[in-house]
Amino acid sequence: MNAIVRTFIDSPERLSRPLLFLGPLAARIVVGWVFLWSGWTKLHNLPQMIQNFSEWGIPYPEVMTPFVSGVEFVGGLLLLLGLFTRIAAPMLVVVMVVATIAAKLDQADSLETLLGFEEVAYMALFGWLGVAGPGPVSLDHLLQRMTGSESSIRRRANPSSQSEPARV
Repeated sequence: MNAIVRTFIDSPERLSRPLLFLGPLAARIVVGWVFLWSGWTKLHNLPQMIQNFSEWGIPYPEVMTPFVSGVEFVGGLLLLLGLFTRIAAPMLVVVMVVATIAAKLDQADSLETLLGFEEVAYMALFGWLGVAGPGPVSLDHLLQRMTGSESSIRRRANPSSQSEPARV
């Protein structure tokens, strides 16, 4: 059993450790880009989007449409930059929860269908970014290093703490 764990778990983990920065970076770039342009498009097509929000039953569509569109645009930009990631990501989770409830929930006839909605995948990814953070290739990380913030100092003192999976 030890040989199996060393071969199929420990070795790949050790080999992939130098690439850990790629996960949050790729996630941020992909969803940041998608939401930046989604928000931008909505902001530049507000009359139609207000009508859509109204048809979906979202209250106060004249207020909520520009607000949600702005959250998508600014949130996408912040994720692209890796700036204030742990604030932007949860805000986008809320947007996706509301979008799923308002526009998709009536189409969900099973858990399989619900989990197949792209909004749910976005929720999971935003949730992960909100908890895991933006990674080392981000403005958040740069600002922490420049200011000597407590969490940055802790990571430098114990660099393995961020890459070690939680033991249960």
